[in-house]
Amino acid sequence: MYRIQLQHKDFMVINKGPGLGMHDEGGEPGLVNRVRAETGLALYPVHRLDKMTSGLVLLARTPEANRALSMAFAAREVSKQYLALSDRKPKKKQGWVKGDMEKGRGGSWMLARTQQNPAISWFDSVSVREGLRLYRIKPQTGKTHQIRVALKSIGAPIFGDERYGGTAADRGYLHAWRLQFTLAGEAFDLVCPPDEGALFLLPELHAAIAGLSE
Repeated sequence: MYRIQLQHKDFMVINKGPGLGMHDEGGEPGLVNRVRAETGLALYPVHRLDKMTSGLVLLARTPEANRALSMAFAAREVSKQYLALSDRKPKKKQGWVKGDMEKGRGGSWMLARTQQNPAISWFDSVSVREGLRLYRIKPQTGKTHQIRVALKSIGAPIFGDERYGGTAADRGYLHAWRLQFTLAGEAFDLVCPPDEGALFLLPELHAAIAGLSE
């Protein structure tokens, strides 16, 4: 369900598994309360991941750290990189995806052509094998379902993300891979390779990740 990746006096880094929500749902504890119960610490979620998304989550250990990290996220001073897989041929293999997010049906979102308060993502990609492509996404904003909608908009919905037209799979293949930030003058560069899901365990995938340039 999750693993503690790093413990620091000001924060904790968690590797969240797919299918676990951030907050309690249907009587089941979410990630934050599970980690609170295990550690006995008062923890503050600095950002969030969708339920289907695995990978790095930052939890602050003090109100002061929460404030500093939340301000860094809001000021776009935190670099986030995600990995995703799709079995569709994209309209383009790298570049920017920008547009306002509009609510659709049933809790889904759509990318509009307007850019009044746009979701902004940069991505590149590399072939893993025939019919499977790896995407690295660097979101510049933090809108709900932003990456999922961005990849759908270029014709490459995420494997397992059936809400946005992805092919059914054992999980939604979106993973929070890398976080870079500075706190109290100390720089952190955290990397967490995906380790859940049959496609994320392919030997070819590790070669594809290694082939991504900085």
